[in-house]
Amino acid sequence: MNDHKGILLESGTNELEIVEFQVGTSKFGINVIKVKEIIQPIPVTFIPHAHPHVEGIVQLRGEVLPVVSMARVLGLPEVNKKDQEKYIVTEFNKQRVVFHVDNVTQIHRISWEQIEKPSDIYQGGTSHVIGVIKREDEMVLLLDYERIIVDISPESGINIESVKKLGERERSHKKIVIAEDSPLLRKLLHDTLHAAGYVNLDFFENGKDALAYLESLEKDSSNISEQVQIVVTDIEMPQMDGHALTRKIKENNNLAKLPVLIFSSLITDDLRHKGDQVGAEDQISKPEIAELVLKIDQYIL
Repeated sequence: MNDHKGILLESGTNELEIVEFQVGTSKFGINVIKVKEIIQPIPVTFIPHAHPHVEGIVQLRGEVLPVVSMARVLGLPEVNKKDQEKYIVTEFNKQRVVFHVDNVTQIHRISWEQIEKPSDIYQGGTSHVIGVIKREDEMVLLLDYERIIVDISPESGINIESVKKLGERERSHKKIVIAEDSPLLRKLLHDTLHAAGYVNLDFFENGKDALAYLESLEKDSSNISEQVQIVVTDIEMPQMDGHALTRKIKENNNLAKLPVLIFSSLITDDLRHKGDQVGAEDQISKPEIAELVLKIDQYIL
């Protein structure tokens, strides 16, 4: 299962393909477009004083990559199943990471509408679960892989100091609508945009809720730009992803002129065309928050 460029879905259909894998007896999923390849385990070089979740490093085609144990991340016992274990080589947030899992089973094509947001009751504040997929008599859990990496390497996350270096700006009256499913990222975006002078922010957990809000404003005003000046959206979100949200905004005559910036860990040279196809004004890779602020400065009315 090497190189997934040939099976990328059409942009804006609100569908995704997930690679299903196992850790212990539980099943998890990762978006195919994060996956570069799946390989058999190869020798790992131990790194002294590394984070407990990091097994070590491997050399893959001349590139040195960290290997993260998903069993350790999830607090599950490490099971020795050498005949089934796999390395999932991923790329997101402008970095490559190898995830060590017990087995890779299959690929599913699903709609984001089929993915339920986990309940706060069982999710807890430290859970990495961001979505639940119900399949017949089993469930597949989607994980926040960006958070997993930030937990291991905090400096790889959003850096508020980079925004402060841009200097002060007065934008408090400008309304920004933000669609982001990760509570951690919503908090970081709130703090960094406030530091940049943007304090009039409306956050939504998915594209469906953000679109409903925009459409409700549309009914009350013939000029949406008087109420909202720009939309910032993630791509991966339950119910409606960022590409589908962007497409629906651009297909609505009353909303089409509203600038949309996609802020996602999935902005790569191979995937940028997907945002272009749905009409996004610009696309910024997480965690480049300073670049996002500069783009907001550029496009905001």
